[in-house]
Amino acid sequence: MTRTLIRGGLVVTAADEIHADVLIEGSRVAALAASGSHAAAGWTADRVVDATGRYVLPGGVDAHTHMEMPFGGTRSSDTFETGTRAAAWGGTTTIVDFAIQSVGGSLRAGLDAWHAKADGRCAIDYGFHMILSDVTEASLAEMDALVAEGVTSFKLFMAYPGVFYSDDGKILRAMQRAAGNGGLIMMHAENGIAIDVLVEQALAAGRTDPRYHGEVRKALLEAEATHRAVQLARVAGAPLYVVHVSAAEAVAELSAARQLGLDVYGETCPQYLFLSADDLARPGFEGAKYVCSTPLRPAEHQEALWRALRTDDLSVVSTDHCPFCFTGQKDLGRGDFSKIPNGLPGVEHRMDLLHQAVVEGRISRRRWIELACAAPARMFGLHPRKGTIAPGSDADIVLYDPAATQTLSAAGHHMNVDHSVYEGRRITGRVETVLSRGVPVIEERRWTGRAGHGRYLPRAVGTYPRQP
Repeated sequence: MTRTLIRGGLVVTAADEIHADVLIEGSRVAALAASGSHAAAGWTADRVVDATGRYVLPGGVDAHTHMEMPFGGTRSSDTFETGTRAAAWGGTTTIVDFAIQSVGGSLRAGLDAWHAKADGRCAIDYGFHMILSDVTEASLAEMDALVAEGVTSFKLFMAYPGVFYSDDGKILRAMQRAAGNGGLIMMHAENGIAIDVLVEQALAAGRTDPRYHGEVRKALLEAEATHRAVQLARVAGAPLYVVHVSAAEAVAELSAARQLGLDVYGETCPQYLFLSADDLARPGFEGAKYVCSTPLRPAEHQEALWRALRTDDLSVVSTDHCPFCFTGQKDLGRGDFSKIPNGLPGVEHRMDLLHQAVVEGRISRRRWIELACAAPARMFGLHPRKGTIAPGSDADIVLYDPAATQTLSAAGHHMNVDHSVYEGRRITGRVETVLSRGVPVIEERRWTGRAGHGRYLPRAVGTYPRQP
């Protein structure tokens, strides 16, 4: 069994910051001790890594990705191989992707299809949520079996009528089932029925450019759906996790629910914190690169999101990574914004962008790790194996240089997409070395990983502790 010693770094977890040495035995963390005390403790190691001047972080947990996802006649451009490799370059060592039930099909068939896509191809560890596209008595019964085998979260959509949409009755039934089996309902909260009316009206009036994607998907319709999802969860007695929250009005609904002590949780994504509706309105067809749902909002919404991340009214930052190339995919919507595939690339940049928020004083270092590592691991039944550095946890460890600078660009990223939505953005901080279960997958900015290293993770029922 290989023993690795990481010495001299600042270990940052959601709970603590300490100058400490970390001993790894095989795939697990064996011990931590104050810096320089490893010799007195009698530690020996086959490999010593000097982390002086570096942060020693738990590997990131991205709980919202869409690799190889079919959408609008195409599919997202990152495979499980390319997407997980890009995640590792960004300091993320675990993803939870979404398996999709086909309408008329079973949950089992959908899950098996996603296992077939991912098996033997992932560079880092991975799990699955289940998208419930067709709520029936049969699929409700299947939820129990999936929870028992480690698929413990289920996504429903109030958007996309005719594709993923579930009405309130179906949503209530799924929530009731989750209340009984311990599963967590994840909700895409937008009023899709009303949005479709506004889409039809916009196109009829000749408003076809990408910016209208954001204008028809109004913030009030995100807030209305969020409010409705909260009330349905209250009726069902089930916890609720609202994905990709983008609007200040939706944040207010979550805040009100949490003030009542409800088990309601919100996630946002870097694109809502660092991009805005101005990007959707870029000249020509450039705005198509920024089409995602929920949409980018006017910049004034960002402060409400940052405030909610500090107060824990928003508890997780994931990416909703769902990339489509500008040429050959996004341009399917030239002349009709409703046909632009919805989704942005981002799995590689989440940890770095959140560190930029640390540099700018928006969040603390510990809160950075809480949002990107510990909270998603707890929420989705992976803690304490993932999301922390502690004896017994997986040795998913990132050595991070907080002083390095980098410029984000399509030329330099590792995602399988032909553009960057952060093109030219200069940020401070960069991943240097990444261990996945004790195995180096990146060493001093050199790729040493391989497809097939990543393991599938059955998950426990999540735990939902509140921030103090």
